[in-house]
Amino acid sequence: MNRLKKRWGITSNLQAIIILIVFAITGSASAYLSKPFCVLLGITKEDFGGWFTLIRLLIIFPIYQVLLVAIGTLFGQFRFFWNFEKKMLKNMGLGFLFKD
Repeated sequence: MNRLKKRWGITSNLQAIIILIVFAITGSASAYLSKPFCVLLGITKEDFGGWFTLIRLLIIFPIYQVLLVAIGTLFGQFRFFWNFEKKMLKNMGLGFLFKD
C-alpha cells in the first residue's frame, strides 16, 4: 500500500481505499452503460461480428473518462482524478487537449 500511496502522491490509507473503490465503480459502470449506447447507435454483434468488441471498447473509453472524474468528484477526490486523467491522456498523445 505504501508503494501505491507514494506513486499516487497521497498520504492516507483511507484516500487510497477510496481511490480504488472509485476505479472499481467506474469500470463496472462504464461497461454497464456501454450496452445501452450500442443499442442506441444500432451497433449489434450480428451486424459487426468480430469488430463488435473493438467498437464497444471504443465506446467505453470516453464513457470511462467522464465517469472517472464524475464519480471521483462524488467521493471528494476531484483533484486526484483530474490530474490522473490529464496524465493518462497526455501519455496517449492527447496532451493537446489540456493547457499547461
